[in-house]
Amino acid sequence: MSKKSAFIFTNYNNSDLTKNLVISLLKSITENNLVDIVIVDNNSTSNEVIKLKKLKKKYSLKVYFLQENIGYFRGLNYGLNSINCKEYDFVVIGNNDLIFENFIDSVYKSKFVNKYAVISPDIITLDGFHQNPHVLKPPSKFRELIYDIYFKSFFLSRIILFISKLTKSWTRRGDEDNYEIPQILIQGYGACYILTPLFFKNFHKLWSPTFLMYEEFFLSLQLERKNLKIFYDPSIKVIHMDHATVSKLPSKKMWEITKVSHKEYRKYVKIW
Repeated sequence: MSKKSAFIFTNYNNSDLTKNLVISLLKSITENNLVDIVIVDNNSTSNEVIKLKKLKKKYSLKVYFLQENIGYFRGLNYGLNSINCKEYDFVVIGNNDLIFENFIDSVYKSKFVNKYAVISPDIITLDGFHQNPHVLKPPSKFRELIYDIYFKSFFLSRIILFISKLTKSWTRRGDEDNYEIPQILIQGYGACYILTPLFFKNFHKLWSPTFLMYEEFFLSLQLERKNLKIFYDPSIKVIHMDHATVSKLPSKKMWEITKVSHKEYRKYVKIW
């Protein structure tokens, strides 16, 4: 009996990364696995669109070219709306700066996929850092206060970043150090998620109140309201090129975007 899965990614001005992703994913498809790949382009430049059109033709991908950049989760939702999600054993969503190796078989072998609404894989950067488990316990009130100060001004944000780099060895949360342990998460790292049939039994799309950033929080809150969980399964692995898209944005622009998202986040998480 054939197995069927879907993979949905957003693209923004880095079609070469999308090409690498697609090639790695196609190599990981084994016999009796049917895979649909959907790419949502967030209004890239004409040169990048040309690359993506060539990729679409060569590999028979489903590619949607948007006339505006609608953001990360909203772009993924566009892709989710383009397919019948309930037809698939699972749907993988994520950034386009990923490399897959034996990923599909690992998902099918996982004993957790049919128990949880969302699975977070072991996301490993090129320098070997494990980005999951992302959040195992809520941030302290002190850390939340630092977040607010960070977004008071761009100048303050630079100071806080400088201090955090100097004190990283003892101020980092360290949740990722538990990367060998399968466990329930408060938040999984947003570069890649596996949406299971349980997710689509309760939702037809991702909650996306922000353009970019804080997606992990809003997904977790979306699940929490239905008493559902995110589970981290270290047996499912993916390589992450890490911030290949957001690195294209000027630092102040990225700070401004994140500030807007932080304001939305603060509606749901109060310090006092």
